[in-house]
Amino acid sequence: MSFPTTVNDQITDAVTQANVKVLAEAPAMAMGSMFQTMAHSTGILFQNAVSAQQQQNTLTQAAANMGVMQIYSMDTMAGAGATEKVAQGGVADNLSSLMTVLQSFRR
Repeated sequence: MSFPTTVNDQITDAVTQANVKVLAEAPAMAMGSMFQTMAHSTGILFQNAVSAQQQQNTLTQAAANMGVMQIYSMDTMAGAGATEKVAQGGVADNLSSLMTVLQSFRR
């Protein structure tokens, strides 16, 4: 000590040790607080991901339901006839134009 005081040396040492203890623990407390904040943020991140997945599943189920409803609401024979017309439309024209192009390469 620099100046003699009327306070007992044991009391001064106890106060000094308490102050040193607080200063020594400060970095560890700060890191602990930071780790808790990061863990909380990560938990919120996962909660948001789960919520987004649930909403996407709901949208997927709604879209599949609408597709099934449209399929069941269509007349079966009309759908088969329309599919056949779409599948057969323009096949002869496409084949004849393909043959014309291939024959032009022979010359």
